[in-house]
Amino acid sequence: MDHIFTISKKPSRTLNPYKQNIFNKLEKSILCAVSSRNVISFSTESNIEECNSLYWSSNVYVADLNNPWQVHKVLGNSSPVTVLQWDFTGDLLLVADESGCVKMYRAKDNILNDWVLISQTLLQGEHILAAAFFHSGKKICLNSDKKDSPSYIDKFQHVKFACSVKQFGGRPANGALLLTTTGMLAAVLLPQATSQSPMIVATESLGPTRIFVKTADICYGKNGHFLIAVSSGDPAMPIQCYKVSVKKEDEKCTIKSQSLLSFFLFGAPKEAMMDQLRKEKNCTVSHIKWIMREDADSLVVTASSQKMSCLQVWELREKAVPVHKSLMGNSETPQFYNTVLWQYQCHFQYNNKVTSLATSKLSLLNNISNGYVVVTFADNSIHCLYRDTLKQIAYTTLSVVPRYLDEPNSKYQKVSTNIASIDMSWLGNVLLCVDSDDSLHLFKLPPQIESSAPLSVPYCTTILEYCLMSGFDWLDFLLVLRPGMLDAICDRLTESFNRQPPSVQQFFYVQYLCIKTSLYRLSFQGLSKANDLTQYLMLHSISTAFKSLLRPSEMNSHEKSPADSLASVIAEGQSDVDKALTLMHLEAKEFTVETTTLQSLQQLIQWVADLALNLLVKFSDSRPAAGKAYELLRDVKALNMLREMLVLIRIWGLLRPACLPVFIKSDTNLDVLALVFKLLSRLVQNVNEPDDALIDECCLLPSQVQIQLLQPSNNRPVLASPHLAQQILPLQLEFNNEPECLASNSDSNAGQTVDSIRHLYLGKTPRVIKQCVRCGSSAGMVQATRTAAIRAWDQRWLRSCQCGGLWRMQVFSA
Repeated sequence: MDHIFTISKKPSRTLNPYKQNIFNKLEKSILCAVSSRNVISFSTESNIEECNSLYWSSNVYVADLNNPWQVHKVLGNSSPVTVLQWDFTGDLLLVADESGCVKMYRAKDNILNDWVLISQTLLQGEHILAAAFFHSGKKICLNSDKKDSPSYIDKFQHVKFACSVKQFGGRPANGALLLTTTGMLAAVLLPQATSQSPMIVATESLGPTRIFVKTADICYGKNGHFLIAVSSGDPAMPIQCYKVSVKKEDEKCTIKSQSLLSFFLFGAPKEAMMDQLRKEKNCTVSHIKWIMREDADSLVVTASSQKMSCLQVWELREKAVPVHKSLMGNSETPQFYNTVLWQYQCHFQYNNKVTSLATSKLSLLNNISNGYVVVTFADNSIHCLYRDTLKQIAYTTLSVVPRYLDEPNSKYQKVSTNIASIDMSWLGNVLLCVDSDDSLHLFKLPPQIESSAPLSVPYCTTILEYCLMSGFDWLDFLLVLRPGMLDAICDRLTESFNRQPPSVQQFFYVQYLCIKTSLYRLSFQGLSKANDLTQYLMLHSISTAFKSLLRPSEMNSHEKSPADSLASVIAEGQSDVDKALTLMHLEAKEFTVETTTLQSLQQLIQWVADLALNLLVKFSDSRPAAGKAYELLRDVKALNMLREMLVLIRIWGLLRPACLPVFIKSDTNLDVLALVFKLLSRLVQNVNEPDDALIDECCLLPSQVQIQLLQPSNNRPVLASPHLAQQILPLQLEFNNEPECLASNSDSNAGQTVDSIRHLYLGKTPRVIKQCVRCGSSAGMVQATRTAAIRAWDQRWLRSCQCGGLWRMQVFSA
């Protein structure tokens, strides 16, 4: 469990008096949660931006895990925050407090530092204790019987799982289930995005009578119901379980709660241990967690006092009970009846008080409880335990070094710092901690499935393939990889992907390129390959967008579409672009596009031509003798795609000459498009051993035409970079202050700012742009020419950057 970083706020010379007085009362108000998109949210008891403030406040912040020092304040709450919860997609953030206020936030236009309130509900006089978003019914697991299968379809299975609430047509509803300390349930149903109907709120009692609940946890049943385990905090009282169903009927919502079996902690066979704990003063049931979030039948419960703690695992099992002889009648054969009972499984004991508890969020293997229980104690020790046996896998201690120790004569007041809350990433690779001093800490965790062995290449490939199929973000997995295994993982992932059927490859191709690019970015040797893959991803996207504008003629009797006919002509190896046009024999209608649309795409057309020129110029340096390999130049598929785009641009230039790329030439009669197409066609014929005449012609290109260099990514300071492996961990970081140790040596901010999506120049210091939080690419916020084609292009990158990272709005002062 390596400690990756610690992020602290600026040291303050004044101590907030509320910290010592009410921290014990409000220990639940310091929380943290990690979304499926690896966006972290955490609540603090002070304002990070105003370190010297003497006023208490409960604030919620969000940040991307790749640069967690760049935090954004979502809200400042007057009541202590008691629940922080993300939905399955990572889009919605639920914030609830002890005054009964429930708020749901969404990032406006997918901008990470701009959040809007989409719903608000007030449960007057209720202290909200737990919450869970409705399940969407989608669940993908690794098939343990076919985990070595080369096919993704066989290797990963869609598990039958019912959604929590169904709408018209069986679609899953969006909303959340809430539980308060008085035993009240509340269901909040959000309206559909296209609907004007109001939000629906329903309430119901958890049991026949209202009960006091101190700690609780909610999980999902496979039939669409919820399972809730609650405790009053008294270890002498039973741990009660309930089955809760939420249904939507017309414009109303109903909640049904059914009591299930309960059990007593003191019913465990370890009587000596429990007797000792029973004698302790102030012994309470402090935490309850379902072992699995989906279809769980096991609970881990903590009973702790100031001096000692005990974790117990209880499992719901079916047991055959013999029938008494007096009830068997005349039958002489033994008879049994099956019943369901809670059975004690194992325990873990420690001589300190439990402060927080977390379990794995995903079960990668279906119906198999693989994963961990991570527990922290008052001495700041962190224990990683097996979920089923509670045997210790890893152990570490959070050593908090106060910032003021560097100044021997300082007047800083020292306070004790304890871990307040922890949460695991969805893939279970890292553990996020927030302490009582509002600092963040990140730790590596052992592999989820192969915990007894170090990371292996087959295991890493399987996890990345799971992310490819399920759509989960893989950033937390990048933080635990060793640099020496990156090439082997990339090779194995490529080999595995190429064995998939064409339909599977086509569907997951963009995501596959994003994963490979992120892997290459983790090493200095792979940065050139990452840049090539980024350019190829953009070329692939432009090709898809351009071909989608082609429409087959109504009178055309050919079976091939215009795009297929274009590809077949390119495959013939014609090196003359004008002869390629005559060989196509297609009707003009099939390639006719409105002139306004063509003009709006001019910047994309210009980028394609610039890419072709840049590749040919670099070709002379890419020979094996030079020792440099440009992967894009060796990719015949990419070169043919580029040739297709040049032919298409040639055709569109006849319809709208103004849409053609602009070149600064030494000879006004030089046809640059024809020359580039000819050179690319000769290159495709033999990419590994080109003739010397082709190399000489490529060397002459800079003297014939001015070549606009393509600007690489910004390479802004991020965790998932080759610099992390060179640092001494843990990194000591500060909120809203970029670390110099992770910064690139090259000044990528010099010169003009280029829109990485529309490929326009935004100026040297544009006032407002949006930047990717991972690769640092920039994009303009001002709307461009609004044709249907350019709107579709912008929508392609609205949710995230081409690397998969989220956008962050950047405002520069004049």
